[in-house]
Parts: sequence; C-alpha cells; structure tokens
Amino acid sequence: MISGATTAMGYLIKPVIDDIFVNRNTTGLLLLPMLVIAIFLMKGLGSYGQEYFMNYVGEDIIRRLRNQLYDRIQDLPLSFFQKERTGTLMSRVTNDVNILKAMVSTAVTGSFRDASTIIGLTAVIFYQNWRMAIIAFIVLPVAFWPVFILGRKVRRVSTGCQQAMAELSAFLHETFAGNKIVKAFSMEPHEKRRFFDKTQRLFKLEIKGVIVRALSSPIMEFFGGLGIAFVIWYGGSEVIDGKTTPGTFMSFLACVLLLYDPVKKLSHLNNAIQQGLAAADRVFDIVETPADIQDPVNPHPIETGPHDVRFENVHFSYGDQDVLKGIDLKVDQGQVLALVGMSGGGKSTLANLIPRFYDVTGGHIRIDGIDIRETAVADLRSQISIVTQEPILFNETVRDNIAYGKPDATEDQIIAAAKAAFAHDFILRFPNGYDTMIGELGGRLSGGEKQRLCIARALIKNAPILILDEATSSLDSEAESVVQKALENLMHGRTTVVIAHRLSTIAGADQIAVIVGGCIVEEGTHEALLSRKGEYYKLHRMQYAANKGLDETFQ
Repeated sequence: MISGATTAMGYLIKPVIDDIFVNRNTTGLLLLPMLVIAIFLMKGLGSYGQEYFMNYVGEDIIRRLRNQLYDRIQDLPLSFFQKERTGTLMSRVTNDVNILKAMVSTAVTGSFRDASTIIGLTAVIFYQNWRMAIIAFIVLPVAFWPVFILGRKVRRVSTGCQQAMAELSAFLHETFAGNKIVKAFSMEPHEKRRFFDKTQRLFKLEIKGVIVRALSSPIMEFFGGLGIAFVIWYGGSEVIDGKTTPGTFMSFLACVLLLYDPVKKLSHLNNAIQQGLAAADRVFDIVETPADIQDPVNPHPIETGPHDVRFENVHFSYGDQDVLKGIDLKVDQGQVLALVGMSGGGKSTLANLIPRFYDVTGGHIRIDGIDIRETAVADLRSQISIVTQEPILFNETVRDNIAYGKPDATEDQIIAAAKAAFAHDFILRFPNGYDTMIGELGGRLSGGEKQRLCIARALIKNAPILILDEATSSLDSEAESVVQKALENLMHGRTTVVIAHRLSTIAGADQIAVIVGGCIVEEGTHEALLSRKGEYYKLHRMQYAANKGLDETFQ
C-alpha cells in the first residue's frame, strides 16, 4: 500500500499540471484533491499495517532464533562449555541476536517496502518517457558500486565490534563473579584499567563503523545529485523543444525525486544488513556446532533399580593429552568405590565419563553389562545423581532448588529430603522457610548449608547411582561433620563413586582405587592399602602430618 500510494502521487503530478493548470479542467480540480486525500489515507493505513505486522514477524523470528540458540547451547556437551567463556555465550544470546533483530525487524522489512516503491516509481518513469528513463538509470549502478564496497567493510568492522563486545561481557562476568577476590587482593585499579582498555578497543572499532556507514550517505547524495541534474537538463530540453509536455516532465522529475529517497534508504539498510549478517555468522556458528555426545539410533533401555558399574580398559584423551590409560574397575550394586590421588591424576575425569559428560576414547563403561554409549543420554542421566565440590544452586526458592531434579515432588517429599540432608532445621529459621529466595549461586547461605541443599536435591531424585566429587573438601570440620552424616543417608543402598580429598571420609569404602597419572596404581580396602605401605600409605601419612601440623599451630 505504501509503495502504491507513493507511485500514485508521482503519477498524479502529470494530470494536475496538464489537465488543471494548462487545460483548466474544473472537473479534475474537484476530483483530484479527493483522490489525493484517499491516497494519503491509504498510505497512512499501509504505514501502520506495515510497521505492526512486519515488526511482529521480525520479533517472532528473533524469539524463535533466540530459543533455538539457547536450546542448542544447552544440548552441547560439557567440553563445549569448557572451551567457551560464559560471557561470550551470553553475548551471543543477547547482543548478537539483538543485532539480528535490527536486521530482520528494520532492514529486511524496510527493504521490501523500499524495493516495491522503487519498482512502482520505475514503472511510472518508463511509462512517462522511456528514453529519458534509460539515460537516467545509467548512473544508478555507478552509485551503488561504492555502497557495495562499503557494505563489505561494515560487515568486517561489525564482526570485530561483536567480538569485542563478547570479550567485554566475559570480562564483566568474571570480575563480578570474582569480586571478592578482586577486593581481597586490592586489584580494583588493575581491573578498572583492563576494563578501560577493552572499552577503548570497542570505541575504536565502533568509530571505524561510524566512518564507514557515514560515507554511504554522501556518496549517494553526490551520485543522486548528478542524476537529478542530468534529468533537469535533458527533460527541460525536451519541454523546450516541444517533444514532451510540462506535466509529463514534472511527473517524471517528481518520480525521480521520490525514487531517490528509497534508494538512499536502501544504502543505509545495506549497512544494517551487513551488521546482521556478521551477527548471523556468530549465532549460526553455535547453532550448527555438532554435538560430540550423540544418542544411538536404537537406544538400549536401562531398567530402574540398583546397578553395577564396570570400567573396561578405559582410555580418555583431551586432544593429544592422554588423561586416562587402561582403567579397569568394577563397582557392584550398593557398593562404594573411592577414587583418590594427587590433583590432576584423572579422578574427576573418570567420574565424568559415567554420565557421558565426555565419551571414552577407548574401552567401555558398562552399567549392568550395557555399554553406556548404547543408551539414550537422558535415560542414562536419570539413573545418576551428582554432588560436586562447588555447590551449584539457582536464584530460586529453597523448595525449587531441592525439587530441581523432580519438579513434581510433593511437599512431604521435599521436607523428607531436607530432613535426611540435615537441612530442615536451618531452612525453618529462614524468614519465609522453604519459600525463601537463596540469592545468586546460593550467596545467602553458608558453605555447609549450600552443600546440604545439594544433597537434598540428590536425595529427592532418588537415582540408584551416585557420584560425589569431593563433596566435603571445601568445608570446615564442623560443617563437614554434619554434611558427612547427610552423605551417609544419601549413599545408603546406592552404587556410589566417591572422589575423595580427605582420606578420613572414605575409610569405610568397599573399594579404594589410587589413580596416579591416569593409571590405577593401587586398589583395595582402607586397611589393606595402608598395610602395603604404597601410594595410599604415602597420601595418608602426608595428610596425617599436615593435620597434625595444623593442630600444633593452633594449640
């Protein structure tokens, strides 16, 4: 409607001048103003409809794309999150998609409107005087060539700006999350300088983009001026020589002038489209990232109930670095396997292979004799609960965090899990009890309280396989004592793999494996390993000496 109204306005100039002014047509004088009013009304309605419906479509496309991007990110394996910085991913979902929003909601919709206007006006121009139209249009390709060159420059600069913004987002996430350490080491001036350097780099890139985008308009102005000057000279000559009427010439000139505005807008829209394409490259780089962990075509179901876990000649590598080499272990139903050793030996990696956070690069991990790669990932992970060293909670209520793995849990089940985790009493001391918001990452709770909520979360899931990744190593002795009791309730009747830092916590394990350099160097019970006086004995003596030294220091 907008393009049709604009085209009609350009065409009506001919009858206005030739019929009304030259031929003094009084009937036309009555009809044409009414027609002009109708055209402007149509243009107004079309403008509103175009603005609403095209933006609605654009916003819906962006919503779907943002959902698809987040959906894809959540489905990617743990290795992807270890390679990518959190702030960078946040920038992809927010900043990059917002740039795409500008392209879809404004540039693409504007392109349709302006392109249809150009087509309509071009048809009128050729209808009025095709010879003059052909000559006038020779200049347009010349005008668009530098705009095309500048558009490619805009895309390169925009890519740099988006990368700089992603780095800035990652920096902000790290310094805000680690603000306690920044203040503890009095590094505020250092972090401020780093932030200022990053904003300066972003500023320089943005200014480059401003320069490139600003050049588009003057170039279009200049070449447009050349075209209009030529039309006035050539068309005026045609009128003077009597080859065309004044109305035809003025209609032709008006259409050329009306044509100039949408052509100029297209040059600006080209910049927005180039920025959007740069953002699209970054967004679809993630959307199209292949997942390393795949479900089999015909997954083998895992029966609900107790399970045994077996590692058969398991190897794992990060790139060229061998982390695990030929691990052979078996954990029977309801038994506890403890993995010990110095940091970097491969204990956590071995535990992370069970829920398929990574896939083995050699050998097999079997649950009840079934290779876990033959099962559906969701089915496998439904059989596993995990309590990590760093308690990970969400800024929701206590109730929501406990029921995270079982959203349909009843109030009685939530309270029972909290009691078993020795969390019920401190929860009742909160102002709103189970409806208390716990803050980002549980920031309003102590370390022991956070860990007990994590244990309650694992309890309510009631999975038959349990992984404890140094769940008490960051706690003080008093908190550890309470948490250890909660863990005993959690471990009861479950097949458990414990990664232990404090050897005193795993003395009752059915089996202990000492891992050094990715290999099992010793295996047995606590008493048997101590009697051998090997690696486990050395670790035990080191901790005993360290604890004794601390006790003497504080006496």
